[in-house]
Amino acid sequence: MESLDDVIDAMIADRVIHRHRRKWLIAIALVVVLALVILATGGWKEKVGRSVPTLTAPATVESGKWEYNFTKAEIRVRKKSEYREAEAELRVYFDLKNIDSEEQTSDSLQGKLLVFVPGGGQDYVDSNGANCRGELNWVIVYGLPPENCYTTFKVPADFTSDLVEIGVQGERYESDNGLLGADEDPYWHNERPDAVVQLKPAVVDVTEEDDK
Repeated sequence: MESLDDVIDAMIADRVIHRHRRKWLIAIALVVVLALVILATGGWKEKVGRSVPTLTAPATVESGKWEYNFTKAEIRVRKKSEYREAEAELRVYFDLKNIDSEEQTSDSLQGKLLVFVPGGGQDYVDSNGANCRGELNWVIVYGLPPENCYTTFKVPADFTSDLVEIGVQGERYESDNGLLGADEDPYWHNERPDAVVQLKPAVVDVTEEDDK
């Protein structure tokens, strides 16, 4: 017959094993999710076999909690001067509307949701978010009309292109896997590619006066 100490030791060991098993299951699930995200984000790197629709601006895209109406793009060039090196940036303009009918909360656009897709197997470039009303990360209120906004991507100083592609990622309103001990309440996360928008950029020479 087992002693009380043996029973207590067995209970402790069982709890430790259960706790570690739960951690391992969560870790494995996270690795699987990460692998799926990496696989999914490759869907717009190559035009052949692209898994999301390719649209030509002007174009409207609903993705996650946001609705975009893409209008135009600019390659903004700052020439080399006595005080600074030559610079360039890609700026994309759009009207932005908050369509978060799930939580109906105000939010600002995350930079990772709009990406520049250089093509040729190169890594895509995150944006800096949305600049609306002259302010970066302007908070967009649910239910109000769209705001005129733009986003910016870092590009080389000698960057040129007749056509640029912008990837749109959308978050999903879903819960984590409750079987793994995670929160079962749904929330916005797990962003995935929804569309690629093509725009023909104009080249704009930017002066110090334009920066004021």
